[in-house]
Amino acid sequence: MLSKEQIISDSKEFSLFSWSAQASVNPIAIERAEGVYLFEVGGKKIIDFSSGLISVNIGHGDQRVIDAVVEQMQKVSYVTPSCTTEIRAKLSRKLAEICPGDLNKAFYTLCGTSSVDNAIKLARLYTGRHKIIGRYRAFHGGSIGGMSVGGDPRKLANDSQQMPNAVLLDDPYYFFGMKDLDEAIKLNLSLEYVERVIQFEGKVNIAAFIFEGESGSSGCLHYPKGYIKGIKVLCEKYGILFIADEVMSGFGRTGKWFGFENHDIIPDMICMAKGITSSYLPLGCLMVSDKIAAKFDNTPMMIGLTYNAHPVALAAALAVVNIYESDNLIENTRKMGAYLESKIEEMRSHHPSMGEFRNTGLLGCLDILKNKTTGELIAPYNAAGEDLKVSNLIAVKLRELGMYTFVRWGYIFIAPPLCINEKEIDEGLAILSEALKISDEHLVL
Repeated sequence: MLSKEQIISDSKEFSLFSWSAQASVNPIAIERAEGVYLFEVGGKKIIDFSSGLISVNIGHGDQRVIDAVVEQMQKVSYVTPSCTTEIRAKLSRKLAEICPGDLNKAFYTLCGTSSVDNAIKLARLYTGRHKIIGRYRAFHGGSIGGMSVGGDPRKLANDSQQMPNAVLLDDPYYFFGMKDLDEAIKLNLSLEYVERVIQFEGKVNIAAFIFEGESGSSGCLHYPKGYIKGIKVLCEKYGILFIADEVMSGFGRTGKWFGFENHDIIPDMICMAKGITSSYLPLGCLMVSDKIAAKFDNTPMMIGLTYNAHPVALAAALAVVNIYESDNLIENTRKMGAYLESKIEEMRSHHPSMGEFRNTGLLGCLDILKNKTTGELIAPYNAAGEDLKVSNLIAVKLRELGMYTFVRWGYIFIAPPLCINEKEIDEGLAILSEALKISDEHLVL
């Protein structure tokens, strides 16, 4: 076996790392993983407090998934998308069972951003319209289409290549500067703004809205109560489709099968990935309503991929979906989410730099404060360079103490695997508490 140093050296010399300046990359060489833990080459144990990329929902190394994959490979590892397999039939039926309403048709893709891209194409084909409305503080993947319908600053380097006809919304009510107003008034103002955008952009030009079921990498920003439902009402009023991006918030992560279920709506399409296989194998899925699918009964549906309905990935997905049910992971998510929130509150008396903790199920994000009085974060949105000094110190300390999780700008993400227990949460929070001493020292009271 290669040494840890050789693994890192060869990986850096002969491969490229995403979203990074290559000279500054400092990867962790992982040898194996089990449950909520990663094990570095050399044996160091690391608690995974963000489920990889908030995707390894069932935990690492589950033998049941491995067995299902091996069994499928022994039968057939690949067929063209024009053929079908038993595993395609079984998984498609299962997904139709767990999706609400008439979301009964699965179109399989490779990942989250390819699910989003195909949702955009299908919305345009179905409606005959061309504009897609998303949010500035949302992320829908790294493809040109996915980046264009979100506003995550990672896309800015590719601005010149953006997909046309993507329209982005500001956050609900924040930009009005009226934070002391009654919640109902702020909600009405927010929805009036959205309706104005619809009118300005041409109501007959808008094919779809795309929203995350619950906000993720932008900071787990919570939608005001009634906001998503209000958006869906506007979509129905103007004949616009609603696409729910459940790539991160789907498959139990928020304490329900899908994040949009927390908002009492049923979308027209669901973009899936990550938790569908718990990232054991790459797979995405676009779940489509019967109404949309019917348009293509006698008209060719002009979307497709070489690896559409790849049987080995589908086998992993069916095994994972069954594990959510057999191991009661969605119920455990709600229980452990409540426990996590209570323990976070207990930590506040020890760490004055702790700001708001936004959490749904086990999709959580903690604000780290620079100024206690103003609520300023230790790093602003889209910070770079010297502005990240304290954030980087915290990230280094967490890694040193044996934790893997995201530290992004002024946020620390807390989104462990859904199989986590109270003892493991306590272990992770003890590490986090030690690292927060750094921000406490830099806090302006």
